[in-house]
Amino acid sequence: MALYAIGDLHLSFSESKPMDIFGENWNDYENKIKKNWLEKISDEDTILIPGDISWAIKFSGAMIDLEWIDKLPGKKIIIKGNHDYWWTSLKKMIGKFETIDFLHNKYFVYKDYAICGSRGWNSPSKTNFTESDLKIYKREIIRLKISLDSAIKDGYSKFIVMMHYPPTNDLKETSEFTSLFEKYGVEKVIYGHLHTEASFFSSIQGDVNGVEYILVSSDYLKFDPKKVL
Repeated sequence: MALYAIGDLHLSFSESKPMDIFGENWNDYENKIKKNWLEKISDEDTILIPGDISWAIKFSGAMIDLEWIDKLPGKKIIIKGNHDYWWTSLKKMIGKFETIDFLHNKYFVYKDYAICGSRGWNSPSKTNFTESDLKIYKREIIRLKISLDSAIKDGYSKFIVMMHYPPTNDLKETSEFTSLFEKYGVEKVIYGHLHTEASFFSSIQGDVNGVEYILVSSDYLKFDPKKVL
């Protein structure tokens, strides 16, 4: 009963969106993910998938991608990424799949951990950060706090946070997200979104002030789910 993570699957079984335009490493990536998944993950395991799951625009179009995930072993907990335009109301999504749960303004349980999270957003920086960005950023902070507070209310004190966006800017500066993690005693932060060697290098990783930051973009992991616990 282990905990794994892999993000940014970018499935497109119903859309014409070849990912190999982003590099030869994306050739046949769906089969790479499936092969590695089947080799290490069992039905008793839990897998965190932090966003950018399907290129579909509507939920109906994403069904084939979500059903592909649903058939893989293990329980999956997913959050919305910036490209998940298909994401709709929880009421319409919940109950459609046997092994998929949708994390939004709440939490799920893995052993004695609360799995909390929000999509996140670009963190404030000296460039390319607008008033509109600030509004979304503040909203995502509130959503994360709601998730954490709901777990605390129910008696949980050990937290793993899943986000789509990295919780800092490319200078790895302190953010409201990192301050919140430290305030709540979050043990691990799982995130994705990043897809180039330069962005991998500029992302916060490892132990920082008692919080372990783990990048799990599928191409960063070479399409091989990473064991978290």
